[in-house]
Amino acid sequence: MTEPTPAASGTAPAPLLGASDVRRLAEEIGVRPTKTLGQNFVIDGNTIRRIVAAADIHADETVLEVGPGLGSLTLGLLDAAKSVVAVEIDPVLAAKLPGTVQQWRPDAARDFHLVLADAMRVTELPVEPTALVANLPYNVAVPVVLHLLQHFPSLRHGLVMVQDEVADRLAAGPGSKTYGVPSVKAAWYSSMRKAGVIGMNVFWPAPKIHSGLVAFTRREPPVTSATREQVFAVIDAAFAQRRKTLRAALAGWAGSAAEAERCLLAAGVDPTARGEVIDIAAFARIAEARQAAQD
Repeated sequence: MTEPTPAASGTAPAPLLGASDVRRLAEEIGVRPTKTLGQNFVIDGNTIRRIVAAADIHADETVLEVGPGLGSLTLGLLDAAKSVVAVEIDPVLAAKLPGTVQQWRPDAARDFHLVLADAMRVTELPVEPTALVANLPYNVAVPVVLHLLQHFPSLRHGLVMVQDEVADRLAAGPGSKTYGVPSVKAAWYSSMRKAGVIGMNVFWPAPKIHSGLVAFTRREPPVTSATREQVFAVIDAAFAQRRKTLRAALAGWAGSAAEAERCLLAAGVDPTARGEVIDIAAFARIAEARQAAQD
């Protein structure tokens, strides 16, 4: 990839949507942010610049944005990337967005692609994205990220803004109190790290909790003969009863506690350990041991 193109010396940054702009756009189309869709619009230009900078977008990239809303982050991404593909579920917001891009970034309008769809159902896009940058509602953040990583292997890296507690879960490593299903499944696709915390007052309406930034970099899954579905089934079983030992927690998955113990020993995992202390590679070995016994 090429390095990001620096702004010319002395050139002022392109304007971004402020609080009055966001409220005016919302009023024009009769939109009030809804809790159902988890809508909290960013109203601070400096926060947008911070997010775009943290995402490390290069000038030759196509960025996938989920839930562009009124376009606050969209404009910042268009400044940094070659093109932006935005997936929006709300038809009223989707209808307004192209006009906002045309007004605020007329030179980049041809590089903006809008898809009216539920991000959880999208499996094709008009342009192949290389990066994901999104402000995601907390109630769908984890399944959306996992769905997109699964269906778009072209995504090499990205940055998502989610509820701070969700950010901690996605970025957690084995042994952490917040390590669980989201942490392990995300690790199948990528390495994730916490990249910052965003305050409440930069949103409209202001949420009651802070947001967290999670950056990720794609990596190959563990080398295993087990499928992703088989590995994920082990993860789900291990954390369904996370306070139990793996021997007990995996008994239903394996068919018996004795068979669970056999799979764990074959995978080099202590049967008395709990799921919260082992990594994605160990889960893959457990799935592989069970598969080998069934073949």
